[in-house]
Amino acid sequence: MKTELDMHTHTIASGHAFSTLQEMAKAGAEKGLKLLGITEHTSSVPGTCVPIYFRNLHVVPRQMYGIELMLGAEINILDTQGNIDADEALMKRLDLRIAGIHQICYESGSVEENTYGLIQVIRHPYIQIISHPGDGTAQLNFEPIVQASKTYGTLLEINNSSLKPTRNKVDARENNLTLLRLCKQYEVPVILGSDAHISFDIANYEYLYELLHETEFPEDLIVNRSVDVFKKYLKKN
Repeated sequence: MKTELDMHTHTIASGHAFSTLQEMAKAGAEKGLKLLGITEHTSSVPGTCVPIYFRNLHVVPRQMYGIELMLGAEINILDTQGNIDADEALMKRLDLRIAGIHQICYESGSVEENTYGLIQVIRHPYIQIISHPGDGTAQLNFEPIVQASKTYGTLLEINNSSLKPTRNKVDARENNLTLLRLCKQYEVPVILGSDAHISFDIANYEYLYELLHETEFPEDLIVNRSVDVFKKYLKKN
């Protein structure tokens, strides 16, 4: 499958990534992408950028090296009530708003409690993508999550980084297969995400293609195939 975009990447501003914004943009252009999302971690991840970083995003050109940029954040989901570590003022400044669960800053609960909290975030009017819901950090019931995605138009990410053997996320493969099967059943679009923390990993979906093949997942439900499809989906929802 040809992909035109990767919307989940990090630069050195996130504190534990290894390429600059310009290096990421250049690499994305060299890989033939038309659109690149750069989504730094928000404050609950140790070592990430301070809030003034997001307030100053207006200085960055949204076109570099022939590629369009959307600059945003990967916002942390903090607990089973769906609280997040970004306020409305910050989110209004962003081109793109992803939210995800990270073990280092998430207060976990039961499967039902975790599922409830994630659905509250899916319902949030500013959140556009849920990052790596299938990585196993929190135990979840995926069917109501997929149904909520369909209702509220918040994209669920199928995350390549979660499937790397070095990550040792033992539930990630089966969880993402479950997500894909449910999204196929309910005709819910998904977005593939590299979660690149270095420029070489941009648009690297190598571990996802096997899952897409195994589930016979329809290409027309993958928004990465077209920038126009992705942007129309964001505008619609």
